[in-house]
Amino acid sequence: MIQVKIVKENNKYRKITILGHAMYDDYGKDIVCSACSSIVTTTVNGILALDKDSLSYLVSKKGMSIDIRKSDSTTQILIHNMVSLLKELEGNYPDNIEVK
Repeated sequence: MIQVKIVKENNKYRKITILGHAMYDDYGKDIVCSACSSIVTTTVNGILALDKDSLSYLVSKKGMSIDIRKSDSTTQILIHNMVSLLKELEGNYPDNIEVK
């Protein structure tokens, strides 16, 4: 199962950690992992294209962690949209992804 952990301070997104594998299908064929990766990668790349200092991220074999450095409205809106899409994915595949 993919575990998404969201940390907020003062109602602002500060850190998001994504760990695990959805186990919906084999590696390379898993549509839940693919959807999660696409949502997160598109969001991170979009934010960095607007402001390269607004966040930092680390990718490992276990997953990804995102540290949100700036709390400007554009960054927060895009992160909120990402979280909403991940929650929608969770609603469709509750056995494969958990957002908390």
